[in-house]
Amino acid sequence: MTSIDDRVREQYEAYPYPHRDPKEEHKRLVEGSPSDLDEIRHYVFGGRLDLTRPFRALVAGGGTGDAAIMLAQHLATAGAADAEVVYLDLSTASRRIAEARAAERRLTNMRFVTGVIEEVGRVAPGPYDYIDCCGVLHHLASPEAGLQALASQLAPAGGLGLMLYGTYGRSGIYPVQEALAQLVDDLPDTERLAAAHRLLAGLPDTHLLNRNPLVNDHRKGKDAHLYDLLLHRRDRSYRVPELATFLESAGLAPLAWIEPARYAPETYLGDPVLRRRAAALPAIERAALAERLSTAISKHILYAGFAERPGTSPADPGADGTVLVLRGLDPVAVAKGLKVGGALKANIDGAAYHVPLPPLTIAIVSRIDGRRSVGEIRASIESTGTEVPASFAEQVRQVFGAFHGINRMLVRQAG
Repeated sequence: MTSIDDRVREQYEAYPYPHRDPKEEHKRLVEGSPSDLDEIRHYVFGGRLDLTRPFRALVAGGGTGDAAIMLAQHLATAGAADAEVVYLDLSTASRRIAEARAAERRLTNMRFVTGVIEEVGRVAPGPYDYIDCCGVLHHLASPEAGLQALASQLAPAGGLGLMLYGTYGRSGIYPVQEALAQLVDDLPDTERLAAAHRLLAGLPDTHLLNRNPLVNDHRKGKDAHLYDLLLHRRDRSYRVPELATFLESAGLAPLAWIEPARYAPETYLGDPVLRRRAAALPAIERAALAERLSTAISKHILYAGFAERPGTSPADPGADGTVLVLRGLDPVAVAKGLKVGGALKANIDGAAYHVPLPPLTIAIVSRIDGRRSVGEIRASIESTGTEVPASFAEQVRQVFGAFHGINRMLVRQAG
């Protein structure tokens, strides 16, 4: 009799996920969170990451290669000569696609291994400075065993970038999964897919899946995406308290939630009394409250490390020696879109993010190039004849706080 483990393996051999064409590598680099190099430096290492020293990363459950390719490319671009990204996945079909993508980019800092996460200590032993595991642990027979296997290969001061499904934001998915399991679980995969398409076509507009704008994989026209969403034979989701307990089972704790404002209750609370009460809660309870107020988090993205971890003091964004990084943004273009006395505005899954900005915001942001220190930004502003007030450092902190809330401003520090 075919086991669920065998069926999961067969799924990814037949439908490598996500769908990727290696020939598109010359057009774009698929980027995201976690595992962006600037994010790793900021959230895991407090802004300090010496890439002249050896750096080892593991992408566990690498699929068709998104995270592994992104990180390997970032490291290559940064000139990290002694860095290695180890790709691990149970699917040989997925591995072939990831290898083809690496070949298209001529990346030489990657090593590919076929195997399961539970056996990482045997097939791809650490220690690793950083481990990525996105969208995988919630598909294992024992997510706890998988997480413990990864934690056993993590360096004491290292970190993990994780993505696990969020319960509230996946409303509608599980009733459809259960309905398909009742109707077609015993059929071949091609027939299960055809049935899923027919079922979706007949779902009433009132069904939770049709009313959930956060879930789109079944609308992308790719069988691999539809299968992974609705026909996966092992799939669970987490709320923040459950996720915290899950991390604790391996001696881990959150280092940061992505984006930070998504897990901040004040993003969703306008009443000042309620905001003050929320501010007094412990960190995990604040994140749990934010999730309850949002109900739109379909994927928990976070960085984690050992609860008993060597201390890494985060850089002070307003200190002269700190370097600020605008993640994925053009500083000049961003500055042009800001107004003196204005605010930074964004939409977080329907919640309005609105943070007032200090007077020198445009002058500060336009000079953030990932190389200048805060002290050099100050000197550059002064060179234009602008008087820089004593509140400059605090204004930088305010600018940082606004952009950092949506994961767009990070710190980098020397040493």
